[in-house]
Amino acid sequence: MKIIAIGRNYAEHAKELNNPIPDSPVIFLKPDTAALKDNKPFYIPDFSSDIHYELEVVLKINKEGKHISEKFAHKYYEELGLGIDFTARDIQTAHKAKGLPWELAKAFDHSAAISNFVPKTEFENIYDLPFELKINNNSRQNGNTKHMIFSFEKIISFVSHYITLKKGDLIFTGTPEGVGQVHQGDKLEAWLQGKQLLNFDIK
Repeated sequence: MKIIAIGRNYAEHAKELNNPIPDSPVIFLKPDTAALKDNKPFYIPDFSSDIHYELEVVLKINKEGKHISEKFAHKYYEELGLGIDFTARDIQTAHKAKGLPWELAKAFDHSAAISNFVPKTEFENIYDLPFELKINNNSRQNGNTKHMIFSFEKIISFVSHYITLKKGDLIFTGTPEGVGQVHQGDKLEAWLQGKQLLNFDIK
């Protein structure tokens, strides 16, 4: 299982980090060791003093495919969930300034909190899907899939032209505006169209 993540897929988030709006999807990878499941707590690593949360809708790939046409891409996922892309923003900023890759900031152990998955048929319209993150019962991020720059199908098609997708692969589809730092003692809760899918602590 590999985790494929899309950067800068919501215009307002790109703006808040002073990044240009991309012309094509921005891709990075997380290894399977990044996965944090079952609402287990996230432990702030000692190598960063600025860990940020980024709430995202996550797709679970249901069969192998490559060079997938956009019009057939909807057949390659049946379930949606939520994930938090934990990012060592201090490391990412330093690496971006030097033109270096982001892996140390994005791919460290347990940097991808992942919820259980829900069949997409349970949602009336997955292309107009609200999702929200609360920290200590205060709303921090509110997104909607209708504001994505690149659709689920565009992402699947684009990625599959470079990287073969396999059953069980996960795609983090981008975060809306409102990202920020987490601290020890925080409680993170997240909802996908009113369904609570994440509820865990920062330690």
